[in-house]
Amino acid sequence: MAEQEYTAKQITVLEGLEPVRQRPGMYIGGTGIEGLHHLLWEVVDNAVDEAMAGYATEAIVELLPDNRITVIDDGRGIPVDIHPQTKKSTLETVLTVLHAGGKFGGGGYKVSGGLHGVGVSVVNALSSFMRAEVYHKGKIYAQEFKRGKPQADVKVVGTTDKRGTSISFIPDEEIFPSRDFSLNTILNHFRQQAYLTKKIKISVCDHRKDEEAPCYTFYFEGGIASYVRHLNKNKTVLNDPPAYVEKQADDITVEVGVAYTDDFNEHVFTFANNIYTTEGGTHLTGFKTALTRAINDYGKKYDLIKEPFTGDDVREGLTAVISVKLPNPQFEGQTKAKLGNPEIKNIVEQATLEGLTYFLEEHPQDAKKIIEKCGLSLRARVAARAARDTVIRKGILEGMTLPGKLADCSEKSAAKSELYIVEGDSAGGSAKQGRDRKFQAILPLRGKILNVERARLDKMLANEEIKHLIIALGAGIGDTINMEKLRYHRIIIMTDADVDGSHIRTLLLTLFYRHFPGLIKDSYLYIAQPPLYAITKGKNKEYAYSDKQKDEIAKKFGKDSVNIQRYKGLGEMNPEQLWDTTMNPESRILLRVQMSDAAKADEIFSMLMGDEVGPRKRFIQTHAKNVKNLDV
Repeated sequence: MAEQEYTAKQITVLEGLEPVRQRPGMYIGGTGIEGLHHLLWEVVDNAVDEAMAGYATEAIVELLPDNRITVIDDGRGIPVDIHPQTKKSTLETVLTVLHAGGKFGGGGYKVSGGLHGVGVSVVNALSSFMRAEVYHKGKIYAQEFKRGKPQADVKVVGTTDKRGTSISFIPDEEIFPSRDFSLNTILNHFRQQAYLTKKIKISVCDHRKDEEAPCYTFYFEGGIASYVRHLNKNKTVLNDPPAYVEKQADDITVEVGVAYTDDFNEHVFTFANNIYTTEGGTHLTGFKTALTRAINDYGKKYDLIKEPFTGDDVREGLTAVISVKLPNPQFEGQTKAKLGNPEIKNIVEQATLEGLTYFLEEHPQDAKKIIEKCGLSLRARVAARAARDTVIRKGILEGMTLPGKLADCSEKSAAKSELYIVEGDSAGGSAKQGRDRKFQAILPLRGKILNVERARLDKMLANEEIKHLIIALGAGIGDTINMEKLRYHRIIIMTDADVDGSHIRTLLLTLFYRHFPGLIKDSYLYIAQPPLYAITKGKNKEYAYSDKQKDEIAKKFGKDSVNIQRYKGLGEMNPEQLWDTTMNPESRILLRVQMSDAAKADEIFSMLMGDEVGPRKRFIQTHAKNVKNLDV
């Protein structure tokens, strides 16, 4: 085969915003629901940046009919004068040129979250329509765009006594399969942003169905201290108010909020320029070092401890928020999941050490409770290690042989294997007979597992059902967990469609969320969707997964002589039915468990599964009226 000549003709140059439309995933992570919402985050980031710089006090988000969103702020307004490099208005430059804006030098902003080329120009590229209005010096300037291309030059369209910027956009249907914005997702995100930027008011108005609907408004004087309180609202708190640290060094601001609860898990959230750094970074490293040192120094000073605590000891029951604002953040990767600036470690460490030392000295009763909590953690850690070693040892003694109740698959590749966790021996028997033995393993559970929300590792590992599950998964537990040893890359919870089944599913989700978060993060955890009904007429048979679908099928068949069977449990299905409806990869429906909002998920698990009865009671009272056809 002759070698093709490789010349400049083979090099495609994408001009303007075309690269964004060609590869949207590179800029917003994908074109699914998360990418859709990312458009809104980017537009509001500009308003938050203005607030962080001290120029804006308010941002208003309006959800409007026809998938349109408008964001209004009272900042300085995007400049409209001619830009010296592009020879076009600065407004047009900002909205049509990648890496253009006041965040890349030139003194526009000291700190900003909108970096790495992702910004309002990307939103413009991925919108079928955008209109920008700037309120500046008594005039209203406006410009409209379609799929990133200006439809005319900037024009003065009126007068005003306001100042700021308004951006309206409609996500492009050619890019996004769904353009249905989630109000809950938006509220959770902007509540967090309001906590992280003290004294900014963020309002969200959902006028998609009712233009008179009231707005949701977030405004927090206390900032991060208020955020920590919010995170702990369903828990028993050991120190209130939270310890709060704020320090400025050069152009870097550090804020830390710390409170302890009687919980057994740690909940630490880190931010850099208001961006949630899910994988931590140098600010988290500095905080952890200072926390351990501050508590150990205090304990030694007042002879409250016999041996020093480890980092794990001092982080049990901890709720903390660490926020840094800096001029030039260095993020690892496009998703900004980890902060890499080396200088931040020492700055956060020093600020946290000074602030926590002062707090402990000024609040001796709270300090004593925290020391006692860490002491309990230390003793439990020793007990848990012994219990964990027993589990691992038992797994080896059973012959690398796995629990006897596990019906394993013959496939050796974890990537091709799946484990069904099935409620009850009866359903487990049907699943074992109906499965494809090559790649499907079945682990039946007897009864309800332990609620691990309120159990330390040693107690958890004493539960036989949990122990069997851990051994079957093969990845270990606690500080020895190794996801590379996981034996299945698809773990499917399959329970009855009734109250008990829902309870068992919730207990399992709690276990995985608290002790195997990697399963959720790597998209390995699923929930099976068995049908609720079998509708039969003559030789025709179809399955329905909802009451609405049942009625539609019955109507299609014609209501004369239609037999409708309600499945109350998996055990009511024979192996063939279970395979056809719930286990056959060609026809089954699975729900993938996602962790898109860790803070909200933690709040819900604490409320539903924790010791505090009040929040759970209020939740039930609030949502009881929405429950229909409850099987008891």
